[in-house]
Amino acid sequence: MKLMKNFLSAVVRIWHLPFVKYGVISIIGVILVGAVGDNSLLAHIRNKQYIGELADEINKYNEQAKSDMRKIRELNRNPKAMERIARERYFMKHDDEDIFVLSDDDRSPQFIASDDETTE
Repeated sequence: MKLMKNFLSAVVRIWHLPFVKYGVISIIGVILVGAVGDNSLLAHIRNKQYIGELADEINKYNEQAKSDMRKIRELNRNPKAMERIARERYFMKHDDEDIFVLSDDDRSPQFIASDDETTE
């Protein structure tokens, strides 16, 4: 008990020294500003990561735009390219042609369980 009283009296004496109060309050204030709020160090780090992700996304879309511009230039210069795209993507054909679409789907054959051979 006496040890506790001595410790508290020492803390009170140190607290009343000039500029100690101001230093402690300033340190607490700096810690609070650095750890809490919208302008904290943690929020700053999160924002930097988000900016990096957005920069990567911008680069991806810029590359996609360049590729699309190359395709548009090819379509404007070469009429055969337009026909090729119409045939590949939209399955367009000439009147005297037939189109067979082959699928890459991995489907297992379905068997009919009944003994009736006329059922499909």
